[in-house]
Amino acid sequence: MSSGIWQRGEDDEGVDGFLITDIRKEVNRAAKLKCNICKKKGASIGCVAPKCKRSYHFPCGLRKECIFQFMEDFRSYCWEHKPVQIFPDKESRGPSQCTICLDLVEHLPLYSVLKSPCCKNAWFHRECLQYQALSAGIFFFRCTVCNNKDKFQEEMLRMGIHIPEKDASWELEENAYQDLLQCYQHCDIRRCLCKEGRDYNEPDSKWEIKRCQSCGSRGTHLACSSMKSWEQNWECVECRSIFAKSGKYSKQKKRSLATSEKTDGTTCLLEEPSPKYPRQSPGSQHSFLQSPKIICQNNLSPCSRLELPPSNRMTMSLSPLMSNRNWSLRKKQLRTQRREVSSILKELKQQINTKTTRLNINTENIWNTALKGFRQRNFRPTNTIEVKFTNCKNRLKTDTSTESKHLFFQLLMGHLQNSSLFEGSSAKNLSLDLQALKENLYFEAGKMIAVSLVHGGPSPGFFSKILFNCLVYGPENVKPNLDDVADIDVVQTIKKIKYSSSLSSLQSTIHECYDFLAAAGCLRPITDLCDKNMLVDDLLTYHVIKRIISPLESFRQGLKTLGVLEKMEMHPVAFSSIFCHKPERLSAETLCDLFTIHCSSGVKEVGGADFWMGYLQDVESGESVVTLEDILYFVTGSFSIPPIGFDPEPTIKFLHVGYPIGNRLLNCLELPITKTYESFKNKMELTIRNTLIVERE
Repeated sequence: MSSGIWQRGEDDEGVDGFLITDIRKEVNRAAKLKCNICKKKGASIGCVAPKCKRSYHFPCGLRKECIFQFMEDFRSYCWEHKPVQIFPDKESRGPSQCTICLDLVEHLPLYSVLKSPCCKNAWFHRECLQYQALSAGIFFFRCTVCNNKDKFQEEMLRMGIHIPEKDASWELEENAYQDLLQCYQHCDIRRCLCKEGRDYNEPDSKWEIKRCQSCGSRGTHLACSSMKSWEQNWECVECRSIFAKSGKYSKQKKRSLATSEKTDGTTCLLEEPSPKYPRQSPGSQHSFLQSPKIICQNNLSPCSRLELPPSNRMTMSLSPLMSNRNWSLRKKQLRTQRREVSSILKELKQQINTKTTRLNINTENIWNTALKGFRQRNFRPTNTIEVKFTNCKNRLKTDTSTESKHLFFQLLMGHLQNSSLFEGSSAKNLSLDLQALKENLYFEAGKMIAVSLVHGGPSPGFFSKILFNCLVYGPENVKPNLDDVADIDVVQTIKKIKYSSSLSSLQSTIHECYDFLAAAGCLRPITDLCDKNMLVDDLLTYHVIKRIISPLESFRQGLKTLGVLEKMEMHPVAFSSIFCHKPERLSAETLCDLFTIHCSSGVKEVGGADFWMGYLQDVESGESVVTLEDILYFVTGSFSIPPIGFDPEPTIKFLHVGYPIGNRLLNCLELPITKTYESFKNKMELTIRNTLIVERE
């Protein structure tokens, strides 16, 4: 802005209509004027009030609370002659909420406070209004209470709010409403019969996908549910279970949607999430390590599974102990649930675009640098994240972007687990940190966990059951027990009340703990010994849930990032496997299933796949200097499998190379073709061990 220059040209002349000769004259004029605020020359703006000779720079005027009107003649007013809003004396002087940021704003005639001209009780921070005006533009900037536009804009322009002549920022974003045009196209039947895959949809055929008539968020091929026409009604398992519990589900509908018979006489199992691993014959249940997935290069079709030689085949005997059997079943359930979570996270990852956001991370100050990165103005959870470690110069030369990102999220999850935001030993609940609540750190923590899951980072794995249930079912539907209390002193106090054997001892304990009960709001008259049960329940509810209700709600808002919380609420059992359980320790079987072997037809003759599986078994049994985690890190740059899986999926190629090569950009392990297993094992151990030693140094 400048007081001595006018737009005398057309829009395409000079600089937006300001002629070059006029600009030079104004520069010469301003060079002689001294700023009344900073005392330096170049003050091109002057107060328009009669007889006022004050001049100042634009930034100096802002600091001194001058008013600049971005309309008509673009008048400027100094701090003494600026326009003010008149507040009637009868109005309340108490604070109220800013209707934009919802923080308190004082009803005082201050530069930083503005009142709506059209609503009696609408007050704003000047900074909040300016941010909203820059975002909404002249077409959408209006009173947030009554939606008045003309009167509101006129007053805000008079008080120095700049309203740009542009469309709203949300209207200018490319494909901002593209998601609204998408509909669910995926078959969720346990055994999908379509050879083209679950996402294949061919209209007006038996492979057309029909969505649930109640929720629209589940689908099935017509053939997979034995439906003969599109007109037939179909509902998913979740909706049917809801209707069944409410008693609104008719027997006739249940019969039509239950397990149906296919035309060839075989049964079609309806929608349970696909476990994505092949059916096993009864004899294969005892096999400890299945043959790997092999795809031939000549026709890109799955080859027949290789049989391990008898010397390399290991069997697992059934334990007579029921606890071992239960633990085995539990492990299988966790694996199935994690497969389901992986497919859900891959669905959420479709939101991620190719635009990158760089995070400059210091590994020695992981929390503060991560917080700064997540709070920067250009950070968007939907952008591709690129991590640069500012204190590890050597790492930048060798690490891939995916490897650096996974390491960053791994360090971040470790910091969160041991931070003051959580309390407890191994299974943690949220703590009450007032400073963290004030700084909105619970929201940022939830946001970081959601971003980590969708962007390929590790899962937290340290949530307590009570915390997870509060997140997905709501705190009002959760009943805590004594094991959920982290404070030992509180546990001892509650135990005294719980195990009181007589009414007199109970009353005595309550008298001793008067302040403790008063702080929890649990004081009540005790007339019977059984009253202690209700008192204990109230104390547990307060210390585990009510005390942290504000952090919990803030944390939930953060987890809503990228739609993670919504999926948690839809699939609570599956997501509990990654939030409440640590990742399963790697096994030879896990790595064998993880890698797909791409090979030529001659590889089977030289025993490459057999050598690979035999080597995994040797590593697992401790007959090697490296570990399974070392092998995974050598190929992918990660010591564990993230919940979403790897992208691209890990592969193995057998080539005529001297030593194994780990391509972390493609997650590809190139293995040498050798004549003997001993030669294969020696080359693997030498290369992997030396590579890890160099990287650690």
